[in-house]
Formats: sequence, C-alpha cells, structure tokens
Amino acid sequence: MKSILIRPLITEKMSGISEKHPNKFGFVVSVDANKIQIAKAIKDKFNVDAVSINTIRYKGKQRTQFTRKGRFTGKTAKFKKAIVTLKEGQTIDIFGQA
Repeated sequence: MKSILIRPLITEKMSGISEKHPNKFGFVVSVDANKIQIAKAIKDKFNVDAVSINTIRYKGKQRTQFTRKGRFTGKTAKFKKAIVTLKEGQTIDIFGQA
C-alpha cells in the first residue's frame, strides 16, 4: 500500500499562506488519493482534525535533452498537492521543533 502523505510542501508561497492563516498547511500527496483518504491520513499521523482540504493536480511537463547521440524526450513526474485547513487552535509541527 502506498503512503498517502508523501512530504510537506515547503515553498515561499506556502510559507506566506501559513503566516496569513496559521491553521493552513500544504502537503504533496499521492496522485490517486482523495480528500477523505487525505483527511484520515492527517488524523492518523498528526492527531489533528481537518476542516477542509483543497487539492491541486499537476501534469508532468515534457522535457527534451539534446546529446551527441540525438534528441531524447521524456516527462517529469505528475504530482498532487493538498492544502489542509485545521480546526482553530490546532497546529502541525512540520519541522519537529519542540
């Protein structure tokens, strides 16, 4: 069984959202996970209640590399992001600081 939560989303944009709304956190999640599974995984791992979950799906981008032997094309991996809003007063310690 694949893990639902892959890693926390730590970007400048997500940091700005978390500063403005301290109960919102971002995660990169499994592409085939739905909102109910994401909420259950958040509850199991961090013992907090999710009020709402917004998901964003990204397609893989086409990439081309030119080498001596010719042109190689491929795609980057597709992924899915989830922005989780927690109940007021609840928080997640992503960095593990005590």
